[in-house]
Amino acid sequence: MAVVSKNLFTYNNLIHAVSGAVGSMLGMVVFYPLDTVRSRLQLEERRRSKNSFKIMKDLIREEGFSTLYRGIVPVLQSICVSNFVYFYVYHGLKKSFPHKKNMELLFATLAGVINVLLTSPLWMVNTRMKMAGINNEVGYKNLLEGLVIVSQTEGCSALWSGSIPSLVLVSNPAIHMAVYEFLKKQTKSDTALSYFVFSAISKVAATILTYPVQLAQAKQRHRNSEYEDQDMIKILLYIIRKDGLNGLFKGMEAKILQTVLTTALMFTCYEKIAAFVFQLMAYRKPVKG
Repeated sequence: MAVVSKNLFTYNNLIHAVSGAVGSMLGMVVFYPLDTVRSRLQLEERRRSKNSFKIMKDLIREEGFSTLYRGIVPVLQSICVSNFVYFYVYHGLKKSFPHKKNMELLFATLAGVINVLLTSPLWMVNTRMKMAGINNEVGYKNLLEGLVIVSQTEGCSALWSGSIPSLVLVSNPAIHMAVYEFLKKQTKSDTALSYFVFSAISKVAATILTYPVQLAQAKQRHRNSEYEDQDMIKILLYIIRKDGLNGLFKGMEAKILQTVLTTALMFTCYEKIAAFVFQLMAYRKPVKG
């Protein structure tokens, strides 16, 4: 246990965590409008599925350009905390058990579970803030106010709405990280382009496999949704009955574009920032996590 603690609380893990947090924020800023499109398609029953850029055009015409960036500040705050926790725990586990080979999937899963349990309230409030002003919703001024109001008016358990799908969705970053690490090992390439391509390929596979669960999660978290108090399986079955199998993938094009491009850019920035900091701190070579 002492060995685990020694390897968990290290400067190296902190560098990986900060690099992951900064990289994730940069990626989200660049591709945030695609996340807005994804949210609106998932949560607005009336909105027809179209090309992502046509949806953006519709939103700008109906509500103005600023609507594409509605709720970006709390999203950046949440993604910063979320990725800091994820990268810190993931690399801490790898350092704590260096003799365990090919365990990336397990370590990524454990890191994802811890991340979900700690940060689910942030993402629940985020979903509501993103939809503020839509369907006559009243928005929160900031993330902290949202957390306080929800806990006071709906109970603390409401902050973890959608946590069951989130735990299932731990498989998404776990699959992504495992495939990403596999591709890195196979090619041993350390260029920015290779990091971008490896992450993009990994994230496409993970997103397609887990998208229906992400859809159910968004509907659970949205206060004005007819699905709010239903469990994940009931939501998925209802969507199939109502819209067919295609309904399970409504908004997936925007999600794939947003999450793949965001994650690919995030991992590129993460790798380069971490390498730069390690070199700056007089390490002979970047520590490969």
